Amino acid sequence: MTTTGEVLSRVDLTGRTVVITGASTGLGLQTARAMQAAGAEIVAAVRDLDKTRAAIDCETVQLELGDLRSARAAAETIAGRHDRVDVLINNAGVMAPPLTRTAQGYEMQLGTNHLGHFVFTTEMADVFDHGTRIVNLSSRGHQLGGIRWDDPNYDDESAYGKWQAYGQSKTANVLFTVEAERRWGPRGVHSFAVYPGVVFTDLARHMTRADFSEGGTLANLEVTDVEHGAATTVWAATSPELDGRGGLYLEDCRVADAMVDGVEGGYAPWAVDPEQAARLWEWSQAQAALNLSD
Repeated sequence: MTTTGEVLSRVDLTGRTVVITGASTGLGLQTARAMQAAGAEIVAAVRDLDKTRAAIDCETVQLELGDLRSARAAAETIAGRHDRVDVLINNAGVMAPPLTRTAQGYEMQLGTNHLGHFVFTTEMADVFDHGTRIVNLSSRGHQLGGIRWDDPNYDDESAYGKWQAYGQSKTANVLFTVEAERRWGPRGVHSFAVYPGVVFTDLARHMTRADFSEGGTLANLEVTDVEHGAATTVWAATSPELDGRGGLYLEDCRVADAMVDGVEGGYAPWAVDPEQAARLWEWSQAQAALNLSD
């Protein structure tokens, strides 16, 4: 597998502004360090400013993705400081917690992994320009299912399954990528969804022994480290092979194919359906308007 250093070995990011959510640890921190080493100006949008500053010397902005008002405020802060964002990497996330809710009452995974990033991204749209790339970290977990339109927020709490909810949020990341490309691609702002592989970071803090035991959701998975796991992210952000392209699902530093029974990897059909993508965008806009009206 490729490493971040190998991807960026001949890449000069001097003068480029790169915004990364969740850059205080794990994949986000590795991505930030690798791109900074290649010359990029890093803006870390994070929950814990002190932890981030102890790990990397870069600009920091307070961001709590589980609060849509924080997501909007962080985007406004960045847009006020920078005339242009060259790369936005929506890296932060939560995986398979017990049923919990965001500040506005959304199921935590959909609210954080998708809706918080949706607000953060769209509120920064004015500083995206021709050549800007948006990279949304998804997961092979999106294969677990699509959007539960009858009850995406698990208002029926008895229906909650942590992995089903995770899969929904990761499908949302891909659908967001597809619709962002449709809307912004014509002006040269291209979006990509990335599967980084299985990397044990703070994201796995809610895992239980049963998740890893035989028959568990995470049983028999091949695990990699952050330097390899973040490689596809930096490839999505910088590779000339992707110039002028977007709306793509990437894995292992390549454009993935559709999933096939019996073959690992690939994207599920429900995650790239343009009608589903448009519907999710409209739903997300409505949720933002409902909660952010002053």
